[in-house]
Amino acid sequence: MSILVKVLEAQFITHNVKRFVLEKPDDFEFIPGQAVNLSINLPEWKDQLRPFTFTCLKEAKFLEFMIKIYDDHQGVTNMLGRINAGDELILHDVFGAIKFDKPGVFIAGGTGITPFIAIFRDLYQKNKLRGNRLIYTNKTSEDIIDGEELFRMFQKDLVTVLTRQGIIGYTGKRIDRNFLIENIVDFSQNFYVCGPDDLVKEIIRNLIDLGAEPETLIFENDIIALF
Repeated sequence: MSILVKVLEAQFITHNVKRFVLEKPDDFEFIPGQAVNLSINLPEWKDQLRPFTFTCLKEAKFLEFMIKIYDDHQGVTNMLGRINAGDELILHDVFGAIKFDKPGVFIAGGTGITPFIAIFRDLYQKNKLRGNRLIYTNKTSEDIIDGEELFRMFQKDLVTVLTRQGIIGYTGKRIDRNFLIENIVDFSQNFYVCGPDDLVKEIIRNLIDLGAEPETLIFENDIIALF
């Protein structure tokens, strides 16, 4: 699949995360939690595909992405940092193993929150978010993506962790084995995990060690093969 779409909006929502709103092709479908390979419609960039997660509702009349921009190397996201409304991107294949099954605990690190945002918005719209819990870790408060909406949706069921900044109201520690013991009572429920590879590996291993069954763990299949 290769579909050319126009950028309708493009603006930074944190110091290094940019929100893109794109045209939505007719009959275009995805499941909340899935991603699509995107490229930039410029001669030297159109064949450089990168995966990004949909953050919009599947019924929306547009497509939305929240993409972390890396300025330290001349890659695709660096170029996306220069893309504005009116420019064109190319949609390729849709894929992804993360999708909602039943209520549980979502654990996200940094931009690992993005596949969950569409899931949360879908459940919230259907009044089915209650019974889920979100643990969201970042280095500092400036790195939090979509924080106000997440708090509005989850209220007391949101635990925000900052690993490099001490602020009242936030948990200041890593999500290690002890953290999981202190913050999770039931290890038989579903766990949805997304973030940097090393973080996901550590969390998955600790969850299994604490009694979680492999079939209750939902994460991108290509990240790790532990079972």
